[in-house]
Amino acid sequence: MPIITGHDTAGARRTLSAGGASVAYYSIPAAEAAGLGQFSRLPAALKVVLENMLRFEDGGFTVSVEDIKAFSDWAANGGKNPREIAYRPARVLMQDFTGVPAVVDLAAMRDGIKALGGDAQKINPLNPVDLVIDHSVMIDEFGNPRAFQRNVELEYERNMERYQFLKWGQSAFQNFRVVPPGTGICHQVNLEYLAQTVWTDTDQNGETVAYPDTLVGTDSHTTMVNGMAVLGWGVGGIEAEAAMLGQPISMLIPEVVGFKLTGKMVEGTTATDLVLKVVQMLRKHGVVNKFVEFYGDGLDHLPLADRATIGNMAPEYGATCGFFPIDGETLRYLRNTGRDEARIALVEAYAKENGMWRGADYEPVYTSTLHLDMGTIVPAISGPKRPQDYTPLTDSARNFYKVVADYRGVDVSPDATKMGAEGGVIEAPVDCRKTVAVEGADYTIRDGSVVIAAITSCTNTSNPYVMIGAGLVARKARALGLTRKPWVKTSLAPGSQVVGEYLAAADLQDDLDALGFNLVGYGCTTCIGNSGPLGDPAISKAIAENDLVATAVLSGNRNFEGRISPDVRANYLASPPLVVAYAIAGDMNIDLTTEPLGVSSDGRDIYLKDIWPTQQEIADLVEKTVTREAFQAKYADVFKGDALWQAVETTDSETYDWPPTSTYIQNPPYFRGMSQEPGTISNISGARVLAILGDMITTDHISPAGSFKPTTPAGQYLTERQVAPRDFNSYGSRRGNHEVMMRGTFANIRIKNEMLDGVEGGYSKGPDGQQTSIFDASMAYQAMGTPLVIFGGVEYGAGSSRDWAAKGTSLLGVKAVVAESFERIHRSNLVGMGVIPFEFMPGENRKTLGLKGDEVVTIEGLEGDITPLSLVPCTITYADGTVKTIQLKSRIDTEVEIEYLKNGGVLHYVLRNLAKS
Repeated sequence: MPIITGHDTAGARRTLSAGGASVAYYSIPAAEAAGLGQFSRLPAALKVVLENMLRFEDGGFTVSVEDIKAFSDWAANGGKNPREIAYRPARVLMQDFTGVPAVVDLAAMRDGIKALGGDAQKINPLNPVDLVIDHSVMIDEFGNPRAFQRNVELEYERNMERYQFLKWGQSAFQNFRVVPPGTGICHQVNLEYLAQTVWTDTDQNGETVAYPDTLVGTDSHTTMVNGMAVLGWGVGGIEAEAAMLGQPISMLIPEVVGFKLTGKMVEGTTATDLVLKVVQMLRKHGVVNKFVEFYGDGLDHLPLADRATIGNMAPEYGATCGFFPIDGETLRYLRNTGRDEARIALVEAYAKENGMWRGADYEPVYTSTLHLDMGTIVPAISGPKRPQDYTPLTDSARNFYKVVADYRGVDVSPDATKMGAEGGVIEAPVDCRKTVAVEGADYTIRDGSVVIAAITSCTNTSNPYVMIGAGLVARKARALGLTRKPWVKTSLAPGSQVVGEYLAAADLQDDLDALGFNLVGYGCTTCIGNSGPLGDPAISKAIAENDLVATAVLSGNRNFEGRISPDVRANYLASPPLVVAYAIAGDMNIDLTTEPLGVSSDGRDIYLKDIWPTQQEIADLVEKTVTREAFQAKYADVFKGDALWQAVETTDSETYDWPPTSTYIQNPPYFRGMSQEPGTISNISGARVLAILGDMITTDHISPAGSFKPTTPAGQYLTERQVAPRDFNSYGSRRGNHEVMMRGTFANIRIKNEMLDGVEGGYSKGPDGQQTSIFDASMAYQAMGTPLVIFGGVEYGAGSSRDWAAKGTSLLGVKAVVAESFERIHRSNLVGMGVIPFEFMPGENRKTLGLKGDEVVTIEGLEGDITPLSLVPCTITYADGTVKTIQLKSRIDTEVEIEYLKNGGVLHYVLRNLAKS
């Protein structure tokens, strides 16, 4: 796909000189001068989208002059104009959990287009695609010097079939590169190396054109790179595949929420504390489907690493992205991470010429605004199961006791708030915390014991200030004779090799090792649920047999139920220094702000303040050890990989030779028997209910990424194929096999289907009314030709960009999902897989309708000339014969989504068009 269409009816093409070269670009001021509207007060994030319209304006086929003028109307209307536009990102980013199924789909599309009489070479990415293998490494070994090497070896043993397939893809497809295992996390590699802030390419005439670096990624935390003024967000693999193949992303011009930051951070606080507060504020404000842009003089004191932390967690506050405009700090970061000086000069010149530079007077029009004085930030954590569950550190022990009391069914009366002597927790009528001995050990554990303490995730390991801070906490603790508690599984998994370099250069890795934070791998690990087994099987046994509320503390971005470990019920997000502190304390019941973490080697009580470094100590070490040369050295051979990667053998062929016995890679059924012409959208008649789900059902609930047991449908499938349980790996690693993944859909161990009374796990009722697995119920209904529906609550599909949450739903025979509201990515993914999302009308929901799961559901009004966001009738026939008809709002949001559904999904739509062209 060319970066421009060849048209310039907007008269916006100009020439810019910077860094010793001249480049063409599309000028927003020139478009304004041409009378297309007033654009000067648009937020920088929206100017990036506007530039995209100017560059691809073709007289009306996909982008019209009216689309450009709509941005002026947006500003005039106070930040609102939901016009549908066709947006084309510059590139695509993938990780292996989501990337493998995307490459599987592309391989299947090559088979499909040949079956339709087309050319297999038309199935090729037209935009640059980078896939970073970062989700596969598990923490089997930890707390010892051999942990990293052993985990890498096990990673290759488990995933060789996947890696052979990806290497085939790298050779078979154009514009497709793979960053090998052990390099880092995709978002951190993107931030530190791949992203350029301003991109360049050649047009059809061979002229160099400069334009904003933009992307979509098959991981929701693609938003991290917005900290560097690169507009990007997460999409499902199916939407990313369409973008790769030249299909524009259909979207509405978004509202933009301005978040004004003032002041500066105070001693004892970190970027993690800041972002947890930001998440809480934006969740409360409501930013789903909106851009958030950060502005204000507080940015003058906010390093880019801190901005990236805030950008990373946009999915946690529900926004499409959290954008920071280009300013002097952007240039400083580009220089410090080894970017070319000519590129840095171009970024500055381009941003200033095209109105995307944040100066002292930057105050654009926003749809709405919030304000936060960073001087008010206090140390905090979030948990036990949602990122927005913000808790000041001073309240953490008190709030954890409430978690235990709620779980045990103990009423904590409002007046029972006196602080108790033990553990600093509130006194209640009954202390419901259990304490149990661990078999074969000389210690006990209890409700609140921290069994996992993980420095993990690109969210924080990309930030040298918190990583150096964690190392200094370890150094000071070590000097005083403190170490982790014996029941705590500790791990350090940085998001790039540069982190390992500067921790070693600062002589901090030895201190971290001494507390058990040995390097376990460069990848997502605990944050994605690859925490591995606890250090001692007896700990797991004690937790399970006594139903303990064990806890995990991690420096990640997600703490949803059942995500981190099957042994852990309460998960807390914290800064890396606090992760080290909790490993030393070993207990969530301890108030770290008032109680000792432990006893020094000379018998003194040691408090958190005794081992917490000052901001100056951290800044001095960052300045000394985080160098431009380190980034340049570590990224010099980023695509080469180690000897293990270089030894991976694969085939060289246009289409993939699907191994029939593989349990990792299978040819999916999406394109089998596909006709050349699209069908129509049909009414849903006589559907049965597969599940009734509550609020905040995440994509982790719908399609878990972690481990599974032999008794599950997925485990039974693998056992029947002679795969031993020790070799099951994880759902995430088996996303290239639809047979495993459809069996794992709605199989989270903590999900609760309200059709059943208090039952946890992936269960439903079959046609006979008896409890069975959701997979078996689905197969029975599909054998009868009966369509299925799902009912849900608010924020259905929150969390990851996991396309398998939609693919699995589709393969289970679900034709519609009806919820109170949807998160952005999952709604889009459902449509992309041919499943129609519907929303209840205000005042109605699964509870007001008294749904039990034994109803018959018919949804009409879908045939003929359905329009976006139509209201359609839904008839519910209850078990007693009562009939009720309600209105549902179709969440088919755009005209092009109607075409997707007529074709059976977005990939079917693209495939048919490519076959015809």
